[in-house]
Amino acid sequence: MSLWPLGLMVLLFILLFARLRWPLGLALATAALAGGLLQGVPLTAVEQGGLPIPGSSIWRHLVEGGFVYIDPILIMVTAFFFMKVIEENGLLSALTWWILKGLGSRPALLATVLGLFVAFPGMLTGLSTASVLTTGAIAAPPLLRMGLDRRRAGAFVAMASILGVVAPPVNLPAMIICASVDMPYLGFMLPLLLLSLPLLVVCSLWLAWRPLQSGDPAAALEAVERGPLDRHGPRLLLPLLLIAVLMGGPRLFPAWWASPGMPVVLLAGSLLGLVTGDRVRVGAAAWAALRQALPVMGILVGVGCFIQILTLTGQRGELVLTVLQLPAWAAWLGIAVSLPAFGAVSALGSASVLGVPFLLALLGRPEIWVCAGLSLLAALGDLMPPASLACNFSAQVTGEPDYFRVLRRCLGPALLCALWALAVMAASPWLVQLLQGR
Repeated sequence: MSLWPLGLMVLLFILLFARLRWPLGLALATAALAGGLLQGVPLTAVEQGGLPIPGSSIWRHLVEGGFVYIDPILIMVTAFFFMKVIEENGLLSALTWWILKGLGSRPALLATVLGLFVAFPGMLTGLSTASVLTTGAIAAPPLLRMGLDRRRAGAFVAMASILGVVAPPVNLPAMIICASVDMPYLGFMLPLLLLSLPLLVVCSLWLAWRPLQSGDPAAALEAVERGPLDRHGPRLLLPLLLIAVLMGGPRLFPAWWASPGMPVVLLAGSLLGLVTGDRVRVGAAAWAALRQALPVMGILVGVGCFIQILTLTGQRGELVLTVLQLPAWAAWLGIAVSLPAFGAVSALGSASVLGVPFLLALLGRPEIWVCAGLSLLAALGDLMPPASLACNFSAQVTGEPDYFRVLRRCLGPALLCALWALAVMAASPWLVQLLQGR
């Protein structure tokens, strides 16, 4: 067996997506259908003894693959709804005002906390665009008024958004890799924190500390609406407190506190947010959240179909064997280059198509740590042109007409992120022994 069918599937996908401008999820599903038919998967159920064999047609496999990522889809939809609720009830603007008021005279701390603030939606949704279009859009005007130029402010928002994707509790690239190899998404909190938090601090300081030293906090505060804070006060924070309790309780007291699941946690926070701040138009918020989530839901369904057909036809196993046969230096170079580069098409597709064989190729190392490092490299794909989603949307919210200028500002921090991911994966056996006290 060779990898030429996979190559044809990828070429067809690129043709449909890049040239014909098909939706990403539909292009992936169509490439999967064509690849399956090309390799002999029957279009209709095969008959044996005059009776059709259940589930033998390609449609059954496409449907099954489309439901592989149902858990991340539910998390994403409820997270988008939660972000819409706290945006409309005034919590996000109140948080911005509190941060600027309390830390305006401390530029290093202000840069770090603003980075965390921008990253917050990505931590819940696993999507960089969710951060850019919510907290990034709210933080951009104060950053510009504090002295950052549009390119630097855009790079700040883009890098914080990508690192929010990597940070716990929701890391979609890692979830996709786990679902593809039947590995539970458990035990990722510490590895993801070690990967994302130091980088978030360093990148925030790198891009914003020096301009913030000469900034004017009073001018920045003028760009933030204070009305919700005056009307509701600290009560606005109750949804965040509820989510922290529901997420932290099962981890602190696992013997008697069962986890309700992330979708239920986020939905509970959303319902509480409806009564703790300004009036929220529930129907409009739900519809806006669904519209934002639908394109990514389509991508996840398409990725599931693509992986299902690769597995069914043996192409996934062939890809793993090919990677296993590479010299060690070539495997590490391939990991560092191909995962972010494939993200030019789709960061989630990069995690599913390339993340799985690379994880299996490094099975001698702690799988959770390797998967976490691969997720960071896949998330960097949101910087890659031509789509460059993180830079494109960050340029829009900061008013920069050329997103390539934002991208150039991101190159240094992105290289640092890639090197840190490789270092953590390489040192993962030692890190596990150190954390276990051996």
